[in-house]
Amino acid sequence: MKSSMNKRSVSKRLEKVPASPIRKLVPFAQQAKKDGVTVYHLNIGDPDIKTPDVMLKALTSWDRDPISYSQSQGEPSFLLALKTYYHRFGFPFIEEKHIQVTTGGSEAVSMAMFSICNPGDEVIVFEPFYANYNTYAAVNGITLVPIPTKLENGFHLPERKIIEEKITNKTKAILICSPNNPTGTVYTKEEMDMLISIAKKYTLFLLSDEVYREFCYDGKRQVSLFSYMEEIPNQAIVLDSLSKRYSLCGARLGCLVSLNKEIMDGVLRIAQGRLSSGLIDQVMASKLTEVPSSYMKNVQAEYQKRRDVLFEELGKIKGIDLPPKPEGAFYAIVGLPVKDAEDFCKFLLTTFRDNNETVMLAPAAGFYASTSLSTGATIGKNEVRIAYVLNTTAIKRSVEIITEALKQYISSY
Repeated sequence: MKSSMNKRSVSKRLEKVPASPIRKLVPFAQQAKKDGVTVYHLNIGDPDIKTPDVMLKALTSWDRDPISYSQSQGEPSFLLALKTYYHRFGFPFIEEKHIQVTTGGSEAVSMAMFSICNPGDEVIVFEPFYANYNTYAAVNGITLVPIPTKLENGFHLPERKIIEEKITNKTKAILICSPNNPTGTVYTKEEMDMLISIAKKYTLFLLSDEVYREFCYDGKRQVSLFSYMEEIPNQAIVLDSLSKRYSLCGARLGCLVSLNKEIMDGVLRIAQGRLSSGLIDQVMASKLTEVPSSYMKNVQAEYQKRRDVLFEELGKIKGIDLPPKPEGAFYAIVGLPVKDAEDFCKFLLTTFRDNNETVMLAPAAGFYASTSLSTGATIGKNEVRIAYVLNTTAIKRSVEIITEALKQYISSY
C-alpha cells in the first residue's frame, strides 16, 4: 500500500474555520508575560468590574454533593430568573418554554444558524461584525453575506435598497448585533423598523444578538427585537448572554429565545445531545433577580467614563481615524496610521516595550469579510478593535504606550 494511502486529510469544513482575531496573538502575549512584561489587555471583552456579590455567595455557600447534570433546557431556577428578567425589561409574554439555556452566547448563535439554515444557505451581516460569526458559519456550512457600514457615521445601517440588493433565493436570515460588537453602534427605532419590514417582505429570519442590551450611553436606549417578537413570532430569534452584563465571562451562560415552537423543540434536541450547561454556573446566575438595580447603573456609568477617556486620549494621536463615540457596548473600531494593523499588534507584543509594559489589541481585519475591489486586500487591514474594559488609569497608560509604539513603528517600518 502506498504511504499516501495511510494519511487521511482533514475535512474541508475544518480548513475553513478561521482563527479568532481576538485570540490569535495570545501566544505572543503569553511569551511577553513570561519575560516579565506587563501587558494591558484591550483586545478582548473580559471586564474587570466585579461580579455581583449575591452570585459569588452562591458559590461560597455551595452544598450540593455530588454535582449532578442540569436539565438540557436549563436549570429550572435559572429559567425562572431569565423569565423574570425579561418581564422586568418589558416583555411579559416570554415564558420558560421560549428560552433555551446555552453554554455562552456563542452556542446560542451556532444553534440558531443550525436551526434555520441548510449548508450553502446565506445569512446577511453588517460589517464589521463579531468575528466569531465567521467560525459558527464555517462550522455550520453557511455563507455570510457582508454589507459594509461606514466609520464616518458610526457604522449605522445603509439604506434599504442596499440591503435588499443582497437578498437572493439562498438568503435565510439577517443577523444583527445592537449594541454592536465591535463598533458600539446602537440601532435606532427607524433602523429596526426597516429590518422588520424587510424580514416580513422576504420571509426572512431575524437573529438579534443582544448581549450588550444594557450598555447604552448618553441617554440612549436599545430597541430590542423583543419589541417586535409578537409581530413576527415565527421569524424572530434573540441571542443573549450573561457574560458581560454581570461580569460572568467564565461562567459560560447564554440563551436563545424564540416564540417559534419548531425552533425551540429543535434546539432542545441539540441541547439534549450535549447534555446540559454547567449546573454550578446556572445556580450562581439564577441569583440575577437579586442583583440590585444600582449595580447596572454603576456599570453603565463606569463604561461611559472609560469610553470618554479613551476617545479623549486617542484624539491626541496624529493620523488616527476615529469614528463618532460608540453609543453602547464597550468596543471601538479605530483606524491607525499604519498599513498593516496586525503587524503593528505583533510589534507591540514582541518588540516594543515602554518601561517594560505594552498593550494587546485586536486586529480588525478579522471583523470584516469583504475585500477591496481595487486592491483585493481585506477591508479593515489598518484598523484595530479596542475593548475599553480596563480602568481609566490603565486606559490612559495604554494609549500612551500605543502613541509611543506608533512613533517607533512608523519610523522603523
